[in-house]
Amino acid sequence: MRHEARECAFKLVFETLFQEPVEETSVEVVAALKKEQDKEFCKQIFDTYLAHKAELEELVSANLQKFELSRVYKIDLALVYVALCEIKYLDTPKAVAINEALEISKKYSTSKSNKFLNGVISAIADKN
Repeated sequence: MRHEARECAFKLVFETLFQEPVEETSVEVVAALKKEQDKEFCKQIFDTYLAHKAELEELVSANLQKFELSRVYKIDLALVYVALCEIKYLDTPKAVAINEALEISKKYSTSKSNKFLNGVISAIADKN
């Protein structure tokens, strides 16, 4: 199952929202995954995020209603970025990416995040 790999990628993306990726931390987070294919998938999502970070920021910013990017809860922002990486660049079905973001948000975010995540991810995925 790729859930653990997505959660790993989420943690790495979240970290970059506060500072540039720290190699030692990234290695530890990825090393915690047990399956080699999960490690590869996590790295693939994270590398995709780093390669398309500016474009993703623009997409999210353009699709926020009544919010500025700087005011979005960082956990939710990281989840949006991971889901969009999968949908736009890794050919993950929209429903799968959204469901995974919602599942991870139950563990790390607020109860109000589901509506925000679903709305933003769906709006962007439907346009692209």
